[in-house]
Amino acid sequence: MPKLYGAVARGLKLAPDQHREEPIRAILGGAMNLVNGLGTLRNRFSDAHADDPPTDERPRVRPSPRHASLAVNAAGAVATFLVETYQERGKG
Repeated sequence: MPKLYGAVARGLKLAPDQHREEPIRAILGGAMNLVNGLGTLRNRFSDAHADDPPTDERPRVRPSPRHASLAVNAAGAVATFLVETYQERGKG
C-alpha cells in the first residue's frame, strides 16, 4: 500500500518533496505516514495475514472499536483528498 500511495502521490504532485511550503509538506508527509500505519495495521491485525498464534507470553492484542473508527475515517479522508485532487487537475 505505501508503494502504491507513493506512486499516486508523486503522479498527482502530492509528494512532500514536490512542495516548498512547510505546512503543506508536513501535511503531505503526515498522509504518507498515515498510509504506512494503515498498511501495518492491516498486516498485523487483520485476517489477511495470519500472525503467529497467541501464546501465554505474547497474547494477541486487538485494536478497539475506536481504533477501527480512526483508521476507517483517516483512510476515507486520504482517499477523498486523492480523488478530489485528481478531479481538480482536470483528469477525471
